[in-house]
Amino acid sequence: MLLCCGLSAACSVNKKAFSPPVHVAETFSHSGDTPWLERWWLNFNDDGLSRLIVNALTENLDLLATYSRLEQAKAVAAKTGAELIPALNALTDAQGSLDGHSGNSLMGDFSVAFAAGYELDLWGRIRAGIKAAKLDIESARQDIDTAAITLTAEIASAWYQLIEQRKLLRLLNAQIEMNKQYVKLVNVRFRAGIATPADVFQQQQLLEGVIGDRYTVQATIDVLLNQLAILSGQSPGQFTIETPDEFPELGDMPVTGLTSDLIARRPDIQKAYYRLQAADLRIAAAVADRLPKLSLSASINTSAPNLDGLFLNWMDTLAGNLLLPIIDGGRRIAEVDRNEALTNEALRLYGQTILQAINEVENALSQEQRQHQRVESLKTQLQYLNDANTNIAKRSAYGAFDFLRILSTLNSLQAMQRTLLRAQGVLIGFRIDLYRALAGHWPQAPTAEG
Repeated sequence: MLLCCGLSAACSVNKKAFSPPVHVAETFSHSGDTPWLERWWLNFNDDGLSRLIVNALTENLDLLATYSRLEQAKAVAAKTGAELIPALNALTDAQGSLDGHSGNSLMGDFSVAFAAGYELDLWGRIRAGIKAAKLDIESARQDIDTAAITLTAEIASAWYQLIEQRKLLRLLNAQIEMNKQYVKLVNVRFRAGIATPADVFQQQQLLEGVIGDRYTVQATIDVLLNQLAILSGQSPGQFTIETPDEFPELGDMPVTGLTSDLIARRPDIQKAYYRLQAADLRIAAAVADRLPKLSLSASINTSAPNLDGLFLNWMDTLAGNLLLPIIDGGRRIAEVDRNEALTNEALRLYGQTILQAINEVENALSQEQRQHQRVESLKTQLQYLNDANTNIAKRSAYGAFDFLRILSTLNSLQAMQRTLLRAQGVLIGFRIDLYRALAGHWPQAPTAEG
């Protein structure tokens, strides 16, 4: 009857469904109209970026390491599952000596024994552990998707920063050439006694300031190339790559969908959920460990004074023992309490992961909306400065040469050109953040480790 009750209890150990421990709105604060792809970087229609990402998904060492962690989880699950299979061991022993009369007969004691042991999983302790280990495998799979999403976002971010810096380098080169022309003009006017030494020094300082900015941009380009090399699984220092001259057209924001869709899609949320389920199953295993254990053992052995008769006579035994924990100093109770605390922790972390995911989407939505407005404002400011610069140039042609005003307007114009370029790069970054926050998983190509 004990065996039947135990088997019935073992069958009742199942994964528990949990509801999110936090209340979230059904929809996000804003949604675009453009459908988007799971392989979100394809939305940029950038072949160079796509090739770089495809290569990185098979060569990046951090991503390959997550595949190794998945294999570790599988091995642990296989080890845990082995407890349901009876253990069988063999033991041989031989002691003897040569017969002094015949010289070729080995005499003595020879034995062979086989022993098997098996614990009946009466209360589902082993099965709960196996199911928890399988959930650990699923959790490790989510790590792969999370790492892939992070990798693709880092590559896209570095890629468009590289485009921005190369555009900025071209802009600075053009500004340097313009400033050199102004230096020549001021020197001519100084030699003619029209301009002052301060005018010359100020224009030369403006020129050197732009040249100094160019050095910073050149260093940033090298850093970004090294970063892309590492993300692609290549050695930095010799990595070169061609990029488009312009940023991609972003178009409208993507459809954000329901928050419940995000919860079901995001791999970090799914990982937190699997860990919660696994922790709950380990409570069941810890509770079952406090109950009696029934183990079966069987052995078969034979012995003989010589090898010829070793396999003629066999003896076998079958035994069972019931182990009932009585006093253990509270160790098993403490283990139950520990697993209950781990489950409560996992539940709260599951809720926190949901909140963080929604926060990332909302932040990206707000930042992109405001950045669009800022870019438009900067374009308007740049137009005003262009108009002012044109007007001053016309007045200078008629002899109304106010060098301080020319210098101020030129400095503001060039600074505004650089500010607008950086703002457009930031806008691309916010769109990447939004795609990353909304991303789920996609079928990945086989890798060397996967």
